Amino acid sequence: MDVSQVLPLLGGLSPALFMRRHWQKKPLLVRQAWPGVLPPVNRSALFDLAGAEGVECRLLSVFDGAWRLRHGPFKRRALPPVAKPNWTLLLQGLDLHNAAAHAMLQAFSFVPAARLDDLMLSWASDGGGVGPHLDSYDVFLLQVQGKRRWRIGKVADRSLVPGLPVRILANFQPTQEWLLAPGDMLYLPPLWGHDGVADGECMTASIGFRAPVAHTLASELLHQIADAADAPAAGRMYRDADQPATDAPARVPAGLRSFAQAALQTALRDPAALDRALGALLTEPKPQVWFDAGASLPAASGVVLDRRSRMAYDDAHVYINGEPFHAGGRDARLMQQLADQRGLGAAALARLSPGARALLDDWAHAGWLRSAAQALP
Repeated sequence: MDVSQVLPLLGGLSPALFMRRHWQKKPLLVRQAWPGVLPPVNRSALFDLAGAEGVECRLLSVFDGAWRLRHGPFKRRALPPVAKPNWTLLLQGLDLHNAAAHAMLQAFSFVPAARLDDLMLSWASDGGGVGPHLDSYDVFLLQVQGKRRWRIGKVADRSLVPGLPVRILANFQPTQEWLLAPGDMLYLPPLWGHDGVADGECMTASIGFRAPVAHTLASELLHQIADAADAPAAGRMYRDADQPATDAPARVPAGLRSFAQAALQTALRDPAALDRALGALLTEPKPQVWFDAGASLPAASGVVLDRRSRMAYDDAHVYINGEPFHAGGRDARLMQQLADQRGLGAAALARLSPGARALLDDWAHAGWLRSAAQALP
């Protein structure tokens, strides 16, 4: 993607200018960001997906003033009537299950893939919504069917309405309001309050982003580094042959503290350990994701990543679905191209070394990628 080229998706801004001017700074409303947009799935297909195992979905309703939240899967007969107002079906990670949703998500690849999370599709009957709330991450709200009225504003008071199954702001004070039609889009930075209410039946695609929390990220990285540590060094056992008898048995021994400190320093001593741990962590598939076994790649065909695969790279490695691989030279450049473009043509594939080509065959057998000639629904 040429990040200096202006895009209708961003209201005539280039991705570079959008990121400088709006990303994590201020909202942006774009009328007809996606002219002629169609929902990735129709209502019937969405309801069918909501009944499938492994699909993350929620049903939120406000009937007679009472909020109710249920988690799927849902049989069709468990859903309220379509004509009944004030209910919403939210299907998370539609891009994992539907090619059109995955393609829609790729339109936002001017943001690093390590930050891009998923596409959620919400279907709402008239008056449906999730209430005034705020998110800790960036979001693009693309109207794909029908109309939805959005009210937004900065949040001075983050207190919530008590006793509800959803996090609804108790004292939301919106400062702007718009009615979005199909093709319109609203970008919101983190922690901006927003409240969307369906004006008739509607569908909204929410493009969400991952924002790691510092202490959680540190904990997960330490686990990754420890798991990948050199076995002899990592398995060294604490010894205290010089430990004297003690009259304060509950005191932590100074020698044990020093041993723990040295263990951490040893684990972090390899400058590439953090890179490998971070790359593996950022490409780890979501818990509900599984891959179907594939077959060897045809010799004269290009390849595409499975839409569920996550791939990334740094200066020395490529990462796919939580696995790190060392790569250098032409192989590294071609693997990086595969990661960026999520595909590699037949001519480029032929330029890989035998070892790298065999690795791609392994990935194909694992279901992580496939021949470009094989279409998936």
